[in-house]
Amino acid sequence: MDTIIVYVDDAEYAKPLLQAMAQAPGADRRHCVLVACAPRITHRVSRFVSNRARENWRNKWADKLFEACAPALAQGGGLQVSTMLARGPLPDVLAQLQAEHGTAAQVVDLRRPKLEVAAPKAEAPMLRKLAGTLAGIGALWSVLIGETLAA
Repeated sequence: MDTIIVYVDDAEYAKPLLQAMAQAPGADRRHCVLVACAPRITHRVSRFVSNRARENWRNKWADKLFEACAPALAQGGGLQVSTMLARGPLPDVLAQLQAEHGTAAQVVDLRRPKLEVAAPKAEAPMLRKLAGTLAGIGALWSVLIGETLAA
């Protein structure tokens, strides 16, 4: 039986691809391991939330994700599915899954891509612009007065 390890973090993004995987020829000979990749919790929030509450939130989030993905995988019929919540770095999770299912397992990353938005250019403060303008006017004024007095 072929094993496919699928990383998922957004059901809406992954549904069309999961449907195609479930309806592909030979899907009845495949075992799909859905790995839920929960969003990171910022350090500011983690200061106020206990580890137990954080784990409970991750489990509830993963259950909702798997419930949303289940209809997409059920359409094919014969695809065998198991679920897992990633509780650490993905390379460690992958090593654990490859030890469990064999190193020939295919890995598919269906996580929503994170677009890196370029930071907007920080404009110079207004005082700096004003200071530069005044310095330029002062230099021009001194040149004009210097030429006028010399003539």
